Amino acid sequence: MNFFDTLQVRGLYQDQPPFPFIPGAELSGVVSQNSPIPKGCPFVPGKTRVFGSTQGCYATKACVAWDQLIEIPPGLDFEHSAAIFVTYPTSYASLINRGKLKKGEWCLVHAAAGGVGIAAVQIAKAVGAKVIATASSQEKLAFVRKFGGLSDQDFTLVYDDTPASSPSGAKKKSSMLEWQAQVLKITKGKGVDVVFDPVGLLNKSLKVAAWDCRLVVVGFAGGQIDKIPANLLLLKNAAVTGIFWGAQVKKDPSESVKVWAALLELISRGQLRPVLHTKIYNGLAELPEGLKDLGSRKVLAKAILRIEADPKSKL
Repeated sequence: MNFFDTLQVRGLYQDQPPFPFIPGAELSGVVSQNSPIPKGCPFVPGKTRVFGSTQGCYATKACVAWDQLIEIPPGLDFEHSAAIFVTYPTSYASLINRGKLKKGEWCLVHAAAGGVGIAAVQIAKAVGAKVIATASSQEKLAFVRKFGGLSDQDFTLVYDDTPASSPSGAKKKSSMLEWQAQVLKITKGKGVDVVFDPVGLLNKSLKVAAWDCRLVVVGFAGGQIDKIPANLLLLKNAAVTGIFWGAQVKKDPSESVKVWAALLELISRGQLRPVLHTKIYNGLAELPEGLKDLGSRKVLAKAILRIEADPKSKL
């Protein structure tokens, strides 16, 4: 399950199918016993375990183009495989392809306990970056510390609107927020090299951007779309870029091939491991609860809806 599902069912998503439609864009399962197999497709009906993406995944069966499916790697079950196809390539393309994140650089990951956030933390660590992970509560940060693969050189911070405390004897109150002040303290005043933002914190993140910083817009889970003063980009020689992975795959399929090759290699090495929300939602009857929890930010990492196979199917 993905946060954008909550937007799509309300008619608010940028890639909006016409009503009526079946929601859900991510799945895992077995190729149906009676599925047609196109020429060149390596899958075996009734046997091959796959994960992938299409519109209409909240169902017992879905029709998927075979080039939008990947065979499940050894060691992964259906639940963890269902948590990969949207979040991990989005985060990888954001940090590596768009953000040009390198070993030793500082990477600021907002909403690090969310689906794309925890994936971004793991990917940043896999390439040798230093991570500052933010979330809206200490509970979520504890989750990031447990599953993000962080080390002693990485940090976690609560992002909120708490003002930074002013130095003793200062004539003016600090114009910074506490988390911004902490980021600058951690980086010894330099700031971060890459910002991963699925929330809508670009303006606030620019205050902690290093020279030549790359800021990647991943989404607007906070509900507000930032407007950026262009002079701030100029002053820091910074670059802002966006990622819309679903559209990117359609416009340049070759990039998807490269991204998946890199991700599957990292998964095989054990450097990436999909992380699931503590609750598995069982059956379509619990779909509304899952969407509500996603919309109210109760979900940590990736929410999964387990749908039992149709008992009348010959799957």
